[in-house]
Amino acid sequence: MRYISTRGRAAPIGFRAAVLSGLAPDGGLYVPASWPALSPAEIDAIAGLDFCDAAARILALFAGDELSEEALRGFAQHAYAAFDDRAVAPLRHLSGDDYVLELFHGPTLAFKDVAMRLLAQLYDWALDDAPRGKTIIGATSGDTGGAAIAAFSGSSKAEVFMLHPKGRISEVQRRIMTTVDVDNIVNIAVEGSFDDCQRIVKDLFADKAFNARVDLGGVNSINWVRLAIQTVYYFTATAALGEAASFVVPTGNFGDVFAGYVAKRMGLPCRKLGVAVNENDIMRRVINDGVYEPSTVRPTTSPSMDIQVASNFERLLFESVDLDAAMLSALMAQLEDERRMVLPPSLVEKIAADFCADRAEEGEVSAKIKSVKASGGMLVDPHTAVGLVALDKFRLRREIEGPAVVLSTAHPAKFPDAVAEASGEYPALPARYADLMSLRENLIEAPAEAAAIRAIVFAHSKFV
Repeated sequence: MRYISTRGRAAPIGFRAAVLSGLAPDGGLYVPASWPALSPAEIDAIAGLDFCDAAARILALFAGDELSEEALRGFAQHAYAAFDDRAVAPLRHLSGDDYVLELFHGPTLAFKDVAMRLLAQLYDWALDDAPRGKTIIGATSGDTGGAAIAAFSGSSKAEVFMLHPKGRISEVQRRIMTTVDVDNIVNIAVEGSFDDCQRIVKDLFADKAFNARVDLGGVNSINWVRLAIQTVYYFTATAALGEAASFVVPTGNFGDVFAGYVAKRMGLPCRKLGVAVNENDIMRRVINDGVYEPSTVRPTTSPSMDIQVASNFERLLFESVDLDAAMLSALMAQLEDERRMVLPPSLVEKIAADFCADRAEEGEVSAKIKSVKASGGMLVDPHTAVGLVALDKFRLRREIEGPAVVLSTAHPAKFPDAVAEASGEYPALPARYADLMSLRENLIEAPAEAAAIRAIVFAHSKFV
């Protein structure tokens, strides 16, 4: 299995290199040169597997001859041993044809644990003979950081510098990251938005001299292998349901919903992929109208989606232009030069064949949390509520019919104030976090400048 850059000017790489990579050297994102495929019989067989076995079978297709299914099974069993539900990603019936896929049963109570914990195992494998460790730099809108820190905490082969937007994530999200006190973890509170954090990370990956000195690795969803792992729960959810479904995905950076698209390209029967966004609705606008134009980020009760630059959309564009790297690069250059990208009608139509998109206003989110609690007693977090609001709108317009699965991306206790205000019930943290609010935090504050972050890395890295 070989991986190519969306920009077409970087040499292809193998699976081991893809595990450790963020951006390609040409500024693009890695994708498989061709999609691995599962036959209908092989997809049906997943219904008899537990999550670890399913993960091993699916990831073996991406690993090729570099890593066996047996080895992957061992990594998955180690990664998911800490989850508090044996199913890892259990499917719950909500009402009628509506279901939720609970992805928050990992150590940091968010869907990012599913991919990050297995990626950490693969990092150790990929670095087995490396002369030095890897310096991971990432940006988080709330959940990626906690998952990465929990997964890599104490590693002798990797250190993590995690950027988050100061004051723009929930206190629980922040404390899950900043109360970890180990020497290979550095939390950085950036005076800006998540998009600022993401821009800094991209700038540092593009800095060849910096890369050569610190040997950067990526764990954001620009890392291809993270997305490959996220395809697994689309297969297991379909197997649990027993029929093809639509999936509605609360998304900011477009990685989780793109994983659903990948699963579909691999052969998974899937009806429609619903893109659910909050008031930061750039993905709704581009999917419906063909105009990708970032605007000012608006803080909401679903902060993990407070994003105006969705990096993984580049991967979908690359697919939509039939892997034409020159055309993709021209579109991205238009965005960089004009802060606006207009898609040809043919691309909009092509994307609409697989995707639909809508947004949830803050009042709608609160009302949905309240109504779900009142109708069945279930508490959902604001991100999940965004997905449920969008599903209602898709059904009203008949863009989605039949079984539909909303990805429940975070535990309600990660956003207790918003949930309590809407539902009247304060969601309790799991017992393992009983002392979270009393622990000392460890973080460094910094301006939204690549030079400032570069200096922090040089000052605190174990490997420089």
